[in-house]
Amino acid sequence: MATSLLPKNIESLKAYSSAKSEKLTGNTWLNANESPFNKSIEISIDDLNRYPEPQPESVINAYSQYAQLSPTQVLMTRGADEGIELLMRTFCEPARDSIAIFTPTYGMYKVSADTQNIAINTLSQAQLKEAQSSELSALIGDAKLVFICNPNNPTGSLTPIDKIAALAKALENSALVVVDEAYIEFAPEQSAVSLLQDFDNVVVLRTLSKAFALAGLRTGFLLANDAVLNPVRKVIAPYPVSTAVAKIAEQALSVDAVTQMRRQVNILNSNKAKLKTWLSNSPKVTQVLCGEGNFVTLQLSDKALIEQAMKAGTIMRPFTLFGEDNWLRISIGSEQELEQVKLWLEQSE
Repeated sequence: MATSLLPKNIESLKAYSSAKSEKLTGNTWLNANESPFNKSIEISIDDLNRYPEPQPESVINAYSQYAQLSPTQVLMTRGADEGIELLMRTFCEPARDSIAIFTPTYGMYKVSADTQNIAINTLSQAQLKEAQSSELSALIGDAKLVFICNPNNPTGSLTPIDKIAALAKALENSALVVVDEAYIEFAPEQSAVSLLQDFDNVVVLRTLSKAFALAGLRTGFLLANDAVLNPVRKVIAPYPVSTAVAKIAEQALSVDAVTQMRRQVNILNSNKAKLKTWLSNSPKVTQVLCGEGNFVTLQLSDKALIEQAMKAGTIMRPFTLFGEDNWLRISIGSEQELEQVKLWLEQSE
């Protein structure tokens, strides 16, 4: 009975396979771009019998200060994924409107669009890199939302700010340019936040899951001007952020915590440089993509090497890229965790 009630787009929907949904077993986890730095946090809550603030003022103020924006330009969400979904629900009409993405890229743009019966105009990262803004505008067509993951997951590539600005200008009256900055703390000088001064059609997605080491908290932010955020505020759930989450997020955004986060980013960048050297010197690796973020994506000479690593308990993220299924993304972990990758590379020879 229930299945007969399903809309066709849901019946045919292929759910996103997250790193944790695959139920793998191992002892070294480098498959979800999580931080190796765990946090010990103590909070005291004496009002759990009350509903939380819809948008916790202390967190909004703290994040706006961190992002150097006005509090009115910040909306707190349950991870950046909710931000993606909210933008589609707010600005796209099912079975009529479309979004544009540049593949390979983060998979949730497609999943959210498919779930809401929104068409997808799939362009390539090469087109994003090489085409002029006028050409891109023509290729994007009538898409209402244009998603640019920057740095891009899984390639780590960066789209220059001036290119994003030119595209926003070209699409000023037709589309929102949504810049997903989940990994921007690893390349902070490349943030598109400054474009909010000049463009009402630029939206920036942020998260505390990566550099802030709070993937388990599920906290993200939509950064935009009133023209975008006021309609989204009509759509978002009335109490999206729990009291406990708000208190932890506030702590994570303190001056001392942000300083600690930046130190940890420096450590991860150093670990990444070591890993890239090992990979570049391994005969089992045919290509290493140079990019930003807390991960490295590479191509192996033999897909069987992935299974070999997993059997040894080192869990990384396999990918099919550019039509080939021997690609792998490795999250940047601690020195001890990356030593397991080095051991795998040496044992594979």
